[in-house]
Parts: sequence; structure tokens; C-alpha cells
Amino acid sequence: MTTVAAPPRFNTGRLKDVSFWAEWAAAIGLVLLVIVFQILNPTFLSTGNIASMLVAAAILVILAVGQTFVVATGGIDLSVASMMTLGAVGFGQAYSHGWGLTWSCLVAVAVGAATGLINGLVIAKGRITDFIVTLGMLSAASGAALILADGKPVTVIDTTLLQLSTGGIGVFGWTVLIAAVVAIIAHVLVFWTRFGTHVLATGGSREAANATGINTDRIKIAVYAVSGLLAGLAAILLVARVGAAEPASNTSFLLNSVAAVVLGGVSLLGGWATIAGPVIGALLLTALTNGLTLLGVSQFYQPLAVGFVVVLAALLTRFQK
Repeated sequence: MTTVAAPPRFNTGRLKDVSFWAEWAAAIGLVLLVIVFQILNPTFLSTGNIASMLVAAAILVILAVGQTFVVATGGIDLSVASMMTLGAVGFGQAYSHGWGLTWSCLVAVAVGAATGLINGLVIAKGRITDFIVTLGMLSAASGAALILADGKPVTVIDTTLLQLSTGGIGVFGWTVLIAAVVAIIAHVLVFWTRFGTHVLATGGSREAANATGINTDRIKIAVYAVSGLLAGLAAILLVARVGAAEPASNTSFLLNSVAAVVLGGVSLLGGWATIAGPVIGALLLTALTNGLTLLGVSQFYQPLAVGFVVVLAALLTRFQK
């Protein structure tokens, strides 16, 4: 009589433990960072520093939310920082020509949405890889910003913008509340609307989504337009915070937006997403940078720490359910 070897037994308990840590990596990491930095520097959880961290995280949260929509479809947007810069320059040019605050804000959002729309159209209709198209837009938008501004920052002095950057409710500045509203709306879109279902379906399998009648080209165009629109909104908050429209692109916003998405546990292959995860990831990155600064750690070491955290988070996502 032939005996059949029993299949190998896997330690399902251990896998479940690893999966738990993977799914809650950003939240657990944030709590641990707060505890460690508070022990090392008691001013870390002071009211003033908390308010400062939240304001610093607001722009990154908005960019990360836009990046999440793109990543959920299996793509990536390397142009978010450049679109934000171009939107800020558009704001500055409009304001300096006497268009007023409202129209200047609309220009910033329109510029961001338009560049995002171009990304989506070229990717969806031109059948070109997301990476290549958005890499090209990164350079094009940066160049356009420098040309429009002639390489010079435009100072924007406005009492409403000053109030936007400094006012708020308690430790929650107005920019923080705006970022929170954006995150809530995004959560509703992803999990409570047909659009969100189509976004996740497109990222899960574009062929299967097409077979069920979903216009995946339209979804691709839409998510890049959303990313661009939010980059334009972030541009307004950036101008309010800095007090000027700077034509020089800050690539750290790009790197950190992708890092926040990875830390938040969003699948880079598409088909699965969360909004709370990237928001927590953005807070974690901001807390990490802030804590290292308070401890007097050289800025040269801060990117190294961020890179280590992101790679560790990416490794943990392999064990997600």
C-alpha cells in the first residue's frame, strides 16, 4: 500500500502575528516614535511642537492622499512635487497681476488638475508606462515653473493666507483641518462610491475590470487628475506657509508622498488601498524628522532614517493578508 506524505505544516500562528504587525506598522511605528522622542526630549509633546508637526504634515497628507488614488490603480505619480510647484507659481503669477486671492487659488488648483489630466491622458490613451510619463512631467512642470517665474520667487502678502497658515482651533491649524477634510472625502470616495470600486478593480486586474464593463482608461485619467488637483490644493497651503511662490521644486515632497503610501500599507501593485494608512504614514515621517531635529541630529542623517523606515515598511507589506 502506497503512503502519501503529509503536506508540510506551516506555522499559521506566526504568519498571523507577522500579518498583524504588517497591517498596523505605521500606527505602531508612530506610537513608538512618540514614546521614544518624548523620553529623549520632553518638549516633543509640547502643545507648540504638536501644532508645528501637524501643520508640517498637512501638505504631505494631501499629496499622499492623491498618490494613493494613483497607486491603487497600480501606477505611480512622480510629478506630484513638480505639479505643486507649478501650481504655486501659477498662484504667484495670478496674485502679482492683481487677480485677487480667490482667482489665484482657482488658478493653482486648475494648473494642478490640468497637468494631472495630461498625465492621465498620455498614460491611458498613449499606452505609455506611468513611470515614464510622470517622470517626464516631473521635469516639464519643473521647467515650466522656472520659466514662468523667471527663476525668482514671488512674495505673497495676504492677511487671509496669513490667517490660514497661523490660525486654527487649538493645536489643529486651518491647514490641518483642510487636510483632514480631504482625507475624509477621499475615504468616502474609495470605500463608499462606485468610483472607488472601479479604482480598486482597475488596480486589481485591468483586463478583468474591462471585461466587467469598467472604462479603465477613464479611471486612469481620473486618478491622475485627482492627484494633480490635490497637488494644486497643496500648492495653496505651501504658499500660505512660506509666504511666497517658490519656483524651485522640492523633491522631498515626492519621496515622502510615496513613502507615506508605502508606510500606510497600500499595495504598490494596485487593487487594495486605505486612506487612513497614508495619513498615519505622513504623520510618522513628519514626527521622525521633527524628533531628530529636536535631538540635534544632523539633517544629513534624516533621509537615511526615512529610507530605513520605508524599506522596513515595504518588507512588512509582503506579509499583509
